[in-house]
Amino acid sequence: MAERLIKKYPNRRLYDTDQSKYITLSDLKGLIVQGEGIKVIDSNSSEDITRAILMQIILETEAGGEPLFSASMLGQIIRFYGGALQNPFSRYLEESLNLFTRQNEAFLNSLSSNPMEGLARMTEENLKIWEQMQAQFLKASGFSGSAKDKGDA
Repeated sequence: MAERLIKKYPNRRLYDTDQSKYITLSDLKGLIVQGEGIKVIDSNSSEDITRAILMQIILETEAGGEPLFSASMLGQIIRFYGGALQNPFSRYLEESLNLFTRQNEAFLNSLSSNPMEGLARMTEENLKIWEQMQAQFLKASGFSGSAKDKGDA
């Protein structure tokens, strides 16, 4: 998927190069929700500032309405920064979100056929994938495996 190029100017305005017009942060959020890939660059330095803009969208969204992240969850995430588990944790979160998205799409598709059969199949698949992800995370963390793997179960 091609990324839509957005330029951020010193006056803090965002310019959508595909539509040749200025857009708001709310407009940008709408594009992301619709599934658009975006890349935001600083107009002066050409630096990629996509992550900073995405964080700004999250911050503004969290400030209004029902937050997605609890204070406890954010504290736990912060504790991973700079530690040995930062990279494995980052990959773990990304894979978890990818899995959740795929499973949500599969569930919505299964509603048109047999919802209960689709839900049961998805639950089985989730358990297998979850076990694999946990094993990979534990291995990356320096733990050798589960009690089941050692014959203690």
